[in-house]
Amino acid sequence: MADSKKRGLRDRRRPSDTLMGHDAWKVFHYMAEFVEGFEKLTPIRPAVSVFGSARTKPGHPHYALAESLGRLLSDAGFAVITGGGPGIMEAANKGAYAGKSPSVGLNIELPHEQHANHYQDVPLSFRHFFARKVMFVKYAAAYVVLPGGFGTLDEMAEILTLLQTGKSRKIPIILVDTKFWRGFLDWMRSEMLRGGMVDEKDFELLTVVDTAKDALQVIRSHYKKHEMEPSEAEADLMAKL
Repeated sequence: MADSKKRGLRDRRRPSDTLMGHDAWKVFHYMAEFVEGFEKLTPIRPAVSVFGSARTKPGHPHYALAESLGRLLSDAGFAVITGGGPGIMEAANKGAYAGKSPSVGLNIELPHEQHANHYQDVPLSFRHFFARKVMFVKYAAAYVVLPGGFGTLDEMAEILTLLQTGKSRKIPIILVDTKFWRGFLDWMRSEMLRGGMVDEKDFELLTVVDTAKDALQVIRSHYKKHEMEPSEAEADLMAKL
């Protein structure tokens, strides 16, 4: 009777043992994505990460704005990093592709919606969101966030959290289109700030503009006061991302 109970316990453990072995081997997949990202992006500096909806169509004002932004940044000497997909990502890559600096796409494999756009000098492909997120942050001199959905909010929240907690060096986070972001920012103040969940100084991490030229000016103004290249302390901080 005791032997049969032990056999039952061993049988119940086998699926989890197999799963643990499978997960352990996946570490090498993760490593491969990080290594390729580090090798391709380390030489590409300075860079600006641009975010926005994958569903924005050519002809929409936001698409035109993102394309203009990509071109301005590229001609100003900034590589442009996007998620590599359609919509705002495509527009920003398209503008950068026509400019002087590299256009970078951090493509992600998704069951729907995402497909790589054709305006990438440096394309990378990721299966895992967390590896891709590190690349957006690690090599960015600024974040520019255009109107978008859950993915856009996720990326914005990621960098805000890193800056708020001191896990990343301070870089400009620029929200484009006052009308789009006003309600969200009002809600943050009325609910999060009033509830003591964030501090007033946290709002200093964000700048809201309405044009591509204004976004570029915010970045230039920031780097008139700060070095473009990370300091030794900042470089050590970024190495731990």
